[in-house]
Amino acid sequence: MGSISDETVVENVDAPTYAPSLPVPNVQELVKEDPLQVPDRYVRDQDGILQVNDMSWLSSEIPIIDLSLLSKGNKEELNKLDLACKEWGFFQVVNHGVAKRVLQDMKDATAEFFELPLEEKNKYAMPPDDIQGYGHAYVVSEEQTLDWSDALILVVYPSQYRKLKFWPSTPKGYKDIIEAYSKGVKDVGVELLRSFSTIMGMDQDALLGLHKELVQAMRVNYYPECSRPDQVLGISPHSDTSTVTILMQEHDKHGLQINHNGGWVPVKPVPDALVVNVGDVIEILSNGKYKSIEHRAVTNESKARISYASFLVPHDDVEIEPLDHLVDTQSTQKMYKKVVYGEYLRSSMKRRMEGKAHTQMAKVET
Repeated sequence: MGSISDETVVENVDAPTYAPSLPVPNVQELVKEDPLQVPDRYVRDQDGILQVNDMSWLSSEIPIIDLSLLSKGNKEELNKLDLACKEWGFFQVVNHGVAKRVLQDMKDATAEFFELPLEEKNKYAMPPDDIQGYGHAYVVSEEQTLDWSDALILVVYPSQYRKLKFWPSTPKGYKDIIEAYSKGVKDVGVELLRSFSTIMGMDQDALLGLHKELVQAMRVNYYPECSRPDQVLGISPHSDTSTVTILMQEHDKHGLQINHNGGWVPVKPVPDALVVNVGDVIEILSNGKYKSIEHRAVTNESKARISYASFLVPHDDVEIEPLDHLVDTQSTQKMYKKVVYGEYLRSSMKRRMEGKAHTQMAKVET
């Protein structure tokens, strides 16, 4: 069987398109041209307010869950998952089964890709009507404050949704490395959805069935060093429109922060662990029992950083609403109305990242 690198790149007319984003400068190039310059469009405030509500001391309390125990239906680990989703909306998974070599290959090849000349990376530039490729997403106005990052965004599963012309062929073998990494993450995601089904009181495969055909997209974020890290964000505060998001961090650098009890808690890397967070889909299905949590990325004055986020989401035509048995058992009214997932996703993409503002379209008006 040939590798992805051998496949002829043809346009897949059946693959969905997503919301467009306005063109903005390449941040990595801005830093190369003048490491001390930070254009006004990136500056959040003049008072260092990004450092307010720092709750770093809580980092060690972010739950760590053993996926090998979860996959065996271990009751204690399922209870830990339930608690993690209720209290944090974020956790790290260990013993997840993705080989260390696969993780490291992804990191090495991606670092090499982002060091290529801009003209080489721009061979995979995002088109005007979609977010697949190399560039920037969620830029919807000329006035909005910009994020200090560049991105490579690809739809990986189902395979017929792939637009391989946006999959970099440099460095050599990168496409196959992306494939191996994404396959490993997908396996983790499937196990997690089975466990979510269990703690939500359903058969193990109920959530997978609800999704129809699991869609998986990957966003690789490159955060260049920044001379004014107290006034700039790598990614604006937001919750994810996914069912679950699975993130790989670099082991020696961290920039991810989550909103917990009104403060910002850094998610410090655990060696070879993957970070998982609850997405909006789980929040809606659980009628708010498990909430998607705002998170953001901060910048670093001396080091660039790369993160790897994989989003597992339902098929576009899936209807999402609170599960009847969860509403009944809680003796509460539905907090969310029925939404078609593809419409919900694209609606969120037409606005800048702004906390959980996009979830309002799913809320029941009171």
